[in-house]
Amino acid sequence: MSYFSGYRCTRCGHEYEQDQVSYLCPACSKHYQPGMPLLGILECVFDYAQIAVAWEEFSIAFPDANPTQKIEELCELFSPVDKEYYTNLPVGNTPLICSQSLVGETLYLKFDGVNPSGSYKDRASSLVVAEAKRLDIKEIVTASTGNAAASLAALCAAAGLKAVIFAPAKAPAAKLVQIKIHKAELHLVDGTYDDAFAAAMEYSATHECLNRNTAYHPFTIEGKKTGGLELYAQLGQVPDYIFVPTGDGVILSGLAKAFYDLKETGITDRLPVLVAAQAASSDAITSYWETGVYQDAKKPHTVADSISVKTPSAAHLAVKALKDSHGMGIRVSDAEILSAQKMLASRTGIFCEPSSAATLAAYFQAREQGWIKDEAKVVLMLTGHGLKDIEAVKFDD
Repeated sequence: MSYFSGYRCTRCGHEYEQDQVSYLCPACSKHYQPGMPLLGILECVFDYAQIAVAWEEFSIAFPDANPTQKIEELCELFSPVDKEYYTNLPVGNTPLICSQSLVGETLYLKFDGVNPSGSYKDRASSLVVAEAKRLDIKEIVTASTGNAAASLAALCAAAGLKAVIFAPAKAPAAKLVQIKIHKAELHLVDGTYDDAFAAAMEYSATHECLNRNTAYHPFTIEGKKTGGLELYAQLGQVPDYIFVPTGDGVILSGLAKAFYDLKETGITDRLPVLVAAQAASSDAITSYWETGVYQDAKKPHTVADSISVKTPSAAHLAVKALKDSHGMGIRVSDAEILSAQKMLASRTGIFCEPSSAATLAAYFQAREQGWIKDEAKVVLMLTGHGLKDIEAVKFDD
């Protein structure tokens, strides 16, 4: 059974029933205009008391449950869509790799490059596709620099749904190939991710479809929440720090939601410190966290295309997550990102895309500044496979 009880606006706190709203809070979104962070993002609310009972019953019935069993139980308890609507693609339950080969200290690497489309975005796409099946909607549209688009294309193919994609023409070739091979309808935009986001919004306003735009549909945050539930099950505790590659702020917001839900249920009693790893030219969330005043990133241009965003859709929610967790934003240069990518590949065997490597680069900065406590449990979120953007890899020889 589902313990999902409805939505709450993250801006005004008003609550709505499940099918009363679809995307943003009707009251708060009246003030939204294209080219600004979303207003009135909805969060899913659950019957936390009943989940607490169900989790206790599970723990008693399966005292020796392994991490996979715990992941399956937690993800089902905290899902807003019944399992019957999911596709048969195996999304999630990705490896958490304990490594001491990077810095001589223990780091935990959460590698989502093993998801069906090779990225963390499958988590959000899986839920949105399931919701489309529940509502009997045959078409889903999204904007993307490539990963979310490839993900939606793959999950729609598995569900027999139509995927409509708006992506920048300069998106990495490998990601465009993924979109096309799954027979999605691809519209290349002569502009940025922000232009593609606006185009997808315009499309959904005139077509009978579901819009998967990140943070716009609340299930994108819920899908990305599952990574946090998995971390708790795999570690057996709340990690001390989680470094998150951050562009639009939705993965960061989703991880915050995971530990908020666990804390509300009484399963945990604290939150991890969240760290937003941002490319230096795409630092709107870090600047907002530092100053308390929102401004667009001036000229996003980075090798880490997955986190290259001028106007992060979940900026307000992401900064709240940083503050609530006593976290921070860290800027890293392209040179630091590429160096970290090579280090991860050569010392751990994990080939991740540049945006993922930004987390290791940010960790080095945090360690150098003395921001990380000794013997802390630190997780780096590695959200995409390196084969998605081989053009970004540069060799000295």
